[in-house]
Parts: sequence; structure tokens; C-alpha cells
Amino acid sequence: MRKNLITTLLLITVTLFSVTATFGQASISGDTIKNALAKEWQRAKEYTQEYMRAMPANKYSFKATDSVRTFAQQLLHLAQANMFLVSTATGEKSSYAGPDLEKSAGAQSADSVMYYVNSSYDFAINAIKKLPATSLMQTATLNMGRPLTETRLAWLLKSFEHQTHHRGQTTIYLRLAGVRPPNEKLF
Repeated sequence: MRKNLITTLLLITVTLFSVTATFGQASISGDTIKNALAKEWQRAKEYTQEYMRAMPANKYSFKATDSVRTFAQQLLHLAQANMFLVSTATGEKSSYAGPDLEKSAGAQSADSVMYYVNSSYDFAINAIKKLPATSLMQTATLNMGRPLTETRLAWLLKSFEHQTHHRGQTTIYLRLAGVRPPNEKLF
């Protein structure tokens, strides 16, 4: 009995050391991370396009209440933030550095919103692809009244979270406008 217990404990110990050695030394390359990020940004672009196509063009000025952005403004905010935050993360010059898009009267139409949103995703995807994989863990600083320093990877993740948040907000706009939102698109 004692010999079986010792043998079993020895096997468990060897197995644990083997698993620890195997997974402890495993690492994910920067290129793998970049490719995964670019793939997710492409998926997010396609998903956001479904939201933009779902809302009738004549309802882009719809807002849930007086104190919130219109549907168009939500998406224009998403677009400008995509460019701003990804630019911070990658160092790439934003393809749009003009005035506040969501307040621009000429940007409110469905066609203009689609143009700016799609351009922002293209900018993000291309900037991520061009970013040297070795720089993902380097820091970048954004000054928003105080310096905010994060790794480039963290800025990319924050940017992705931001666009997801604002696209998610537009679900309510679609529902209140009598439109069924697109199904979730995880893959």
C-alpha cells in the first residue's frame, strides 16, 4: 500500500513538473498577438457595418433621449476615438485629425458616418499590422489633463474596448427605432 502511494505521488510530481516545464516556457510571439489583434479589429469592423446597415439612413439623427448623442454621433465618436487611441498606441499619424466629427454637420449622414467609421477601422488594422511586434510592450503616453502611460498593447486593448462599448450603446438606438440589432458576432 505504502509503495503504491509513493509511486502515485512520484507520478503526480513528475507529471506536474512536466506540465509546468512545458507551459512555463511557452510564450506567445508578438507577431501572434498582432495577427490576433488585426483579426479581431476586422471582425469588429464587419460587425459595426452590420449595425450601420441595420439603421435606416433617415434615422441616423435619432437619439434615445435629449441628453445623449444621436446614432450618427455615437458612431462618429467611435471612429474618431479609434483613430486617436490607435494612433497613441502605434505612433501612426491618424488619417483624420480634424475637428470633432460628432459635432460636424457635414458628417452626420449615413454615407458620411459609414465612410468615417470604415476608415477608422482600416486605419486601426493597418497601423496594427505595421507596428513592430517588439514594441507591443513599450510604453506610450497620452496627456489628457494628466499623463497616462500604458504599454502599446494596453492602448490597443483600451481602444478595442472603447469601440465595443459605443457600438453596444447603439443597440438601444436600433431597438427604440423599431429595428432588430444584428446578432452577436464572436467569430
